[in-house]
Amino acid sequence: MDKNQAGITYMQEGKWELAAKSFMEAIEENPEDTVAYINFGNVLAAVGDSEKAIKYYDKAIGLDAKAAVAYYSKGNLLYESGRFSEAKIMFESALAQGLHSADNYFMLGMSLVQLEQFRLAVAFLQRSTELNPDDPEALFQYGLCLARENFIDEAIQQFNACIKLQPNHADALYNLGVAYGFKEDTAKALEMFERVLEVQPGHEMAGHGKQLLEKGE
Repeated sequence: MDKNQAGITYMQEGKWELAAKSFMEAIEENPEDTVAYINFGNVLAAVGDSEKAIKYYDKAIGLDAKAAVAYYSKGNLLYESGRFSEAKIMFESALAQGLHSADNYFMLGMSLVQLEQFRLAVAFLQRSTELNPDDPEALFQYGLCLARENFIDEAIQQFNACIKLQPNHADALYNLGVAYGFKEDTAKALEMFERVLEVQPGHEMAGHGKQLLEKGE
């Protein structure tokens, strides 16, 4: 079996040491094998050695500037470590090299959200949901971004789509309640806050929102 394929099989089985050994052997046999460097980086990322993983992604990029997956994988690690500006550049680079996946659009959008560039984020989050309309978290984040830009009706659509897929998504339910409150639809807002409290009885913001609505404030 090909060393890269063997390593991927080991990764799927959670056998990290054997996976690392297979990918290292692939690198030793062919030091120009970009895929092996990416795969070895993925093992390192999976076991929490992010900085070393980034070095292997950089090695892959050095060998092949069009290695879209390397940019994407490096971007994920930079995002996880709070380096959002750098992550954004990596996801943009992956996109430029042809990685038009829902995940890449989502992570680029989320990087822009973290950088508070909400208007720019909207387009990428929208594309993510178009490519994968069954991802409740992408629908929620897209809705949240729309709400921040005061596209309330459009945000409501996305929150509803999210809870259709994941009925107990407390954050989507809460923000749907806020959106209905903004539109002065008290009955629907109250219904959403009550649903949040069924899912998360200790949800303080939903509880506070419910009290305000019941008092007519």
